[in-house]
Order: sequence, then structure tokens, then C-alpha cells
Amino acid sequence: MATASLSPATARAAPFAQADPYANRYIIAITVTLASIMELIDTSIVNVAIPHMMGNLGATLDQIAWVSTGYIVANVIVLPITGWLSAVFGRRRYFAGSIALFTIASFFCGNSHSLVELVFWRVLQGLGGGALLATAQAVLYEVFPPSEYGTAMAIFGVGVMVGPTLGPTLGGYITDVFSWPWIFYINIPFGIVALLLTLTYLRDSRYARKVERIDWLGLVLLALGVGTLQTMLERGERLDWFASREVVLYAIVSAVSLVGFVWHELATEHPVVDLRILKSPQLAAGVAFGGMLGVCLYATVFVLPVYLQQLLGFTANQTGMVILPGALASAVTMGLTARMRGKFDARISVVIGAAIFMYAMWQLSHFTTQSGRHDFLWPMIWRGVGLGLIFVPMTNLALAELPMDKIPNGTGLFNLLRQLGGSVGIAVSATLLTRFEAIQRAALVENVTQFNDATRARLSALTNTLIRRGVLPANAEHDAITLLSAQVTRQATMLSFERLFLLFGVALGFAIPLLLLMRKGRGFEGGGASH
Repeated sequence: MATASLSPATARAAPFAQADPYANRYIIAITVTLASIMELIDTSIVNVAIPHMMGNLGATLDQIAWVSTGYIVANVIVLPITGWLSAVFGRRRYFAGSIALFTIASFFCGNSHSLVELVFWRVLQGLGGGALLATAQAVLYEVFPPSEYGTAMAIFGVGVMVGPTLGPTLGGYITDVFSWPWIFYINIPFGIVALLLTLTYLRDSRYARKVERIDWLGLVLLALGVGTLQTMLERGERLDWFASREVVLYAIVSAVSLVGFVWHELATEHPVVDLRILKSPQLAAGVAFGGMLGVCLYATVFVLPVYLQQLLGFTANQTGMVILPGALASAVTMGLTARMRGKFDARISVVIGAAIFMYAMWQLSHFTTQSGRHDFLWPMIWRGVGLGLIFVPMTNLALAELPMDKIPNGTGLFNLLRQLGGSVGIAVSATLLTRFEAIQRAALVENVTQFNDATRARLSALTNTLIRRGVLPANAEHDAITLLSAQVTRQATMLSFERLFLLFGVALGFAIPLLLLMRKGRGFEGGGASH
């Protein structure tokens, strides 16, 4: 009888008040992190299987690229609206539905017999996966008490750092040992486990607000704007950027749609993405820093395997072994950072982490074509330590001033900017690598002439070596010139990688002034008030 006299809002809150809101928090943390790792690994796992897919499906490189592009475009469209979708469907139902969609789509991706079929299921997989990342963060902020936010973000951060790193290595191993469909089938058992755990332990948010009206115009403008922007970043290098009419069209549609989206969302009473929360300098600065972190994280994750495999001849498995110590260092550092919550200004941790990351990039910029696996150990560990010192406090700093009901929206924007930053980083690094190679090769060729004593000596040595190996003298000199040209190109590529590592180290340093917009000591508290 007592419950009947309660208001509807109080009645809905009553079950939550009676139960321990932080019960099963570690099981829930493992559940949402497992789902996030699946999503992040699938962002990059297909890259090493591309040649196998091309052969099996009869697709060109340009066509097969849509297997990656379609997934990531769907991902970034969903990321900023995860908070809104959670409110529409209920967090438990939405998260479980997203895992189910991701898992089912994984099965059909592996079972695809044509390129169109594979791209279609990859898009659906991306729509399911996009929800997992941002919703997972929002869940952790609610199921952990404020005193344990550092621990929650450390658990989640391990997945964020390890996922993109392990994707190519895991994909290479599965493709070599089994076949490319298994890079998708491997998701099925983990997806089923995550789904069962979600349905058993996850509950709807205590702070969710009912959606009164669907902002269809905002949804369309967002999908067009973010989708075409991501597509432009994915295909720009391949199509020679703005020399291509297709890229120009993407740029125009994206710019017009995003400007219209921002104007509409600030004017409408029920926005699909509440951009007004960016009035908080804390969040705005955190989102901007997250974007730059995405640029540097994903660019170096993209560049390093290319350097190791193209120049040094490492296999995908060996590349993974080089990268693994850094991922482990990130995990350990994030755990230690969580335990030190509140003992010092969180901004100091971010500055120290950025400095260590820059130092690691400086070390990598001094490597050569003769560097061996052991040379990478400490630079990769330092890179992992730097990123570990940044991720937990920066996430908590960014979301510190938001009330709990705005956390899903904030995590969506934070993850969107990091993902878009990553796409920018990959696109810029791919473009700059090509440009730097041309510049460095031209500079080297200026000194590699027939009038240079060192060049003549090198050609003579190469010619004699070829003759001793059985090459006819008439052909040996021509072959020696070809070998010397290849060596010049190889050295130019090495110098280009060195410049890229240094560039992305410096780029993260330029983001440090954003910390001046954040309040001292707020980062490890995180989560804002629960009003």
C-alpha cells in the first residue's frame, strides 16, 4: 500500500534504492570491457586478411577497402548517439541488443560469399559495435562508486589500449593457421558470453531520462556528416585527396551536414546529441585532448607495423611480439594510476605521460634499417607507460563536471573524437609517408651520382659481388644500379618513418596547454554529481 502512494518517478527509483547499486561491479566491468575489446579488435583485425579476401571474393584493393571503411563509418555514426539510444531502448536492452547484432553479423561476415554481402554485414557489425565502447564507459561510471572511478577506467583502458594493438597480430595468426572467415567466427563464443553476462548482471540506468520526441533531422544530418567525413578520411589517400571529385563531394556533404547538425542541435528542444554539455571547459578540453590522443595513438599503431614488416621483414606474429610489451606496460601503469587516485593533481599525470610518450617517439626516430627486435623493447615499454599515465586521468578529467545523466552523452562525444582523431592520424600518416619518401629520396639521389667517389665504390663492390654469384659481367653493372636504387629507396623510407615518429610525439605535446582549461585535482574524482 505504501508504494501506491509514491509518485511514478519515486516508484521507479524504489527498486534501485533497495538494492546495492554497486553490487557485481567487477563482473559488469569485465563484461562491458570484453564487449569493447571485441569491437576494437574488429576495427583492425581485417587489415592483414585483405589479400586473402581479395582472392576469395574476386575483389580489387579499392573494392575490398569497403570491408574496413563500412565498419568504421557505421561505428562513428553510432558513437555520439549511444546515450540517446540507451535512453530510448533502456541501457540493458540496448547494450544486449548491440552485442547480439555484433555477434550475429560476425557469423554472417565469415559466411559471406560475395563482396556486397560481406560489406553489408560489416556495416551491421559496425552499428552494433559502435554502441559497445561509449555505453561501456557510461556503465562503469554508474556501477562503481566515485572513489573507484580510477579502477573502473583502468579496467576499461586496458581494453582500449590492447584492442587496436592485438588486432593485426591476431588477424595474421588466425588467417595463417585457419582462414580469413575465422577472424569473424572468433567473435561468436565471446559475444555469447558477453550477452549472457549482460542479461544476467546489467541493469537499466538509475539516471536515464525518458526521450519525449525523436530528433529525425538531427539523426539524418549526423549520419550524413560523420559518415561522409569518415569515408573521406578512409579513402582520401587512395584517391589522391582533393584531386578526386569523389573526395571533394564527401568534403562538401560532410561540411554542410555537420554545420547544419550543430545549428539544429543547439536550437531544438530535444536534441539527439546534447552539444550544450560542451559549454563545460572541462569536457570541451578533454574531448579535444582525446581527439589528439587518438591521432597519435592510432597513427603510431598504423605506422609501426608497416615499418617493422616492410623495412625489417618481420612477420605479423613477430610484429605482435614487439608491440605486446607496450600493451602490457599500459595495463600495469593504468592499474597503478588507479590506485594513486586523489593523491596528486591528475593533470600532472597527463603531462608526465605525454612527456614519456614523446621520449619514446624520439627513441623510435633514431632507429635504422639495421635495428633488431631487442632494440624496440624499452621504447615500446615507455610508449605504453606514457599512454597508461594519460588515459585514466584524462577520461576522468573530461567527464568530471558532468551530472550522471549526461555521462552517456559525454562518453559518446569523447570516444567519437578519439575515433575520428585516429582516422585523421592514419590518413595523415599514410599521406605524409608517401610525401616524405619522395622528398627524402630526391635529397639522397642528389648525392648518388657517377661523380661521387663513394657511389662509384659502392657500385663496384655490388658489381663484383654479383659476378661472384654467377651473374654475367654484361648484366652485373645494370643489376648493381638496380640494387643501389632499391637501397636508396629503402633508406628514404627509413628516414620518412623517423620523421613520422618524431612528428606524432611532438603533436601530443601541443595538446598539453588544453590542461590549463581544466580544474586542478578533479580528474580522479570523475563522474560529476549524481543529480
